[in-house]
Amino acid sequence: MAIFTKNQFEATARQKAGVSGLRTYLTETRSFSKSLSATSIFLSHSHRNRPIVEQAKVFFENIGLKIYVDWADETMPEKTNGATAAKIKTKIYDNDKFILLATNEAVISKWCNWEVGIGDTYKLTKDKICILPLAENSKDWEGNEYLQIYPRVEHGDYSIDYYKIVYPNGREVSLVDWLKL
Repeated sequence: MAIFTKNQFEATARQKAGVSGLRTYLTETRSFSKSLSATSIFLSHSHRNRPIVEQAKVFFENIGLKIYVDWADETMPEKTNGATAAKIKTKIYDNDKFILLATNEAVISKWCNWEVGIGDTYKLTKDKICILPLAENSKDWEGNEYLQIYPRVEHGDYSIDYYKIVYPNGREVSLVDWLKL
């Protein structure tokens, strides 16, 4: 398995952010519309991983994707409640793809687990759900057993700019091709 470590993912995001640097890039306002972006992604994540979420935003936006992150949505209620859950459910449905930023914190989050269940319902049979596992310091990532049924994002073995989706049966497709599905 060639999954990212958190440090590798941060380095990749910094490289994709270019000369302006990650912090500068992340504070810029980015505006995407469905007509300008080929694919939109609901990014499920733990709020404890905000710096990693910002890195993921850079990673995906630099390959031309629109990213939905709940804490960046000004229409979300300030305190989580039933309206929050209803809005998240709608956003999962409305976005083309669902990606779980699968850190240790996300794996134990009740919200992330609930979102995966919603994403599974709307996206699994259409091949529109995957996980992006991020290991702490080694390339071994366990996650929860049930996450093993989902395709996962990995970096390529031969090129630093090639990313792939690896299915549980071992089949692989480039991330770019998967995003077009």
